[in-house]
Amino acid sequence: MSEFNFVMISAGFEHGGNVTHRHLDGHPNLLVYPFESQLGNRNFNDFLASVERVQYRYPEFPEGLSAEELYEQIIDEEMKTFLRKRNGSKFREADLILDEKNRINSFKTYLGDAPFTRKKIVEAFFRSTFAAWENYYVQPEENMTYVGYSPAIGVDADRMVRDFPNIKIMHIVRNPFSAYRDTKRRPFPLPLNRYLITWNIYHSTVEMYAEMYPNNVKIFRYEDLVADKTKFMQSVSEFIGVEFNEAMLYPSWNGKEIKDMIAPWGTVLKSTESYNEEIIDELSEEEKQKIIAGTTALARHFGYDQVEYLKKYYAK
Repeated sequence: MSEFNFVMISAGFEHGGNVTHRHLDGHPNLLVYPFESQLGNRNFNDFLASVERVQYRYPEFPEGLSAEELYEQIIDEEMKTFLRKRNGSKFREADLILDEKNRINSFKTYLGDAPFTRKKIVEAFFRSTFAAWENYYVQPEENMTYVGYSPAIGVDADRMVRDFPNIKIMHIVRNPFSAYRDTKRRPFPLPLNRYLITWNIYHSTVEMYAEMYPNNVKIFRYEDLVADKTKFMQSVSEFIGVEFNEAMLYPSWNGKEIKDMIAPWGTVLKSTESYNEEIIDELSEEEKQKIIAGTTALARHFGYDQVEYLKKYYAK
């Protein structure tokens, strides 16, 4: 097979990971996974297990499993729910034609003969998806780049780089005021205290890996995306190694522009600066004070004391 060009988007919850994912969707040289790429399984358990759900972590696989068993090991909840019980999927209206049997057969073909390494399994997962996707808007070609998105997977950057030395991991950081307001839209949102702890863990951990693996890991501020999409996406293009394309300036799915709400692909409803700023005032003063107390040190590191509508919270 040709070289596997691989990009993973990482982010905290409601940090704009889904938004960024959808902005890359229309690029003609990118094969962008249709939903969250939930690569994790229940065999990986470390000291961060209480912080994040297993589907959002980078997986480990037991030895001795067949190709079919390995396919089932990958949780991939959003895609598998869509394929197996479409009326139970929040994406049930999505125009996606894919026969899971064809996907499994392609997965087995790409996986090849044992031994089945984690690297081979992850690569086969992405390649088989686009091989089986019947109405994808471009024809997959050998030189194209596969793009996945999984919240918080950047905390496993070291294991991903170990498998894919040329991987590009984009981690999206968003100010915790707007991010927390959006996460409150969930039916079971995290309590504020836990949200603040995870905000610090995610971003400080990925910042560490960005220093350790500067060619592989880079942090992008969501505030820069909504402030100047052209400048932001030109920077993204340079990092992931593709030419800038104007389709990166708006969210899309399967090449078609999303003109209104980005939901159900994410809880961040609009990729605009005004939306990012205005929803902050939907928080109570008590919530704002707790967020300031819990995030100031790291927020200043990311320059949020220089963003006009955040200065009043983080000014020294």
